[in-house]
Amino acid sequence: MTQQPEERPIGKITHYFGKIGVGIIELTGPLKVGDTIHIRGATANFTQTVGSMQVEHQEVQEAKAEQVIGIKVGERVHEGDAVFLVVG
Repeated sequence: MTQQPEERPIGKITHYFGKIGVGIIELTGPLKVGDTIHIRGATANFTQTVGSMQVEHQEVQEAKAEQVIGIKVGERVHEGDAVFLVVG
């Protein structure tokens, strides 16, 4: 039996730019490029690896709690969707 990976809430979607496929996340915990996140909401439910992220239009490798970041998302997301860090 495979064990479900642990997930920790690390933020929520505050905006989505559909034309460029970018979600804006208000972080409550740290996040790094290469981390795996799970986005879950009324219609969204998918996992992806963070390929790159930006803070105020600057590429960054990591961000801290309370920062607002933009990341490319693989699917449409909505304001209020929860973002979880997949651990292990």
